Amino acid sequence: MDQQEFAELDFHAMRYAFESQNELGRLCDEVIYQNDFAARLEAADLGPVRKEVPVTIQYQDFAKTYSLHLLLGDAAVYELKAEARLAANHDAQLLNYLLLLDARHGKLVNFRPPKVESRFVNTHLTTKARHQLDVNTKRWREIDHGSVLLRTIFLGLLEDWGGFLELALYSEALVHFLGGEEKVRQMVALTRGGVALGNQRFQLAEPGTAFRLTALTEETEGYECQLRSLLNHSPLGAIQWINMARHKIEFVTLLKQDS
Repeated sequence: MDQQEFAELDFHAMRYAFESQNELGRLCDEVIYQNDFAARLEAADLGPVRKEVPVTIQYQDFAKTYSLHLLLGDAAVYELKAEARLAANHDAQLLNYLLLLDARHGKLVNFRPPKVESRFVNTHLTTKARHQLDVNTKRWREIDHGSVLLRTIFLGLLEDWGGFLELALYSEALVHFLGGEEKVRQMVALTRGGVALGNQRFQLAEPGTAFRLTALTEETEGYECQLRSLLNHSPLGAIQWINMARHKIEFVTLLKQDS
């Protein structure tokens, strides 16, 4: 479905979103609007309407399943909300779904505000384009087995999935392959000049090596300084940092003695 086709279908669909809010009010839970909107679309014969459509992504023995709120005509993806206002993370969530489906157009619909709030989410990224990545490992050091495994698994994910998917998905997969939540996500004591400051949560590739995954496209030097500060106040020996800046993927090893 191209953008014009989606817009034409959406023009008719949104009529029923407004009707739903007008009749039900603004205070229902998300699932109520989902069911009512879907029932109105089906009654209007706007095409097949599917709710909670599962979309699964897998790599080796790791799998994650997302649920699309509503798929109209087997092509138009709708993500429904009942929030005070739409936020950037809602756009990111729908964009992630579009990329997983290799689709181009979707729409957010929010029933909580005084007037139904909605906006289109579009992407020109194809699956092929998401695999055209520039990987830089010049500043990476294989300091221990966990670091080797971290790099190997992440490169495998990129080869299989490509880039641009939500950061939490890659992070969840890394945690899985590095031993699971209980082993990887640990509380580490921070100190300043011998003063105990409390415990900070880290993700550990090895007991003395943390890792951090980001998607920064600017101010990376400043962020690196912040990581070094965090490292200096911990008992850790290193932080392995992977930054996904759109098509550019950089692997960086920060060692305490380099700080």
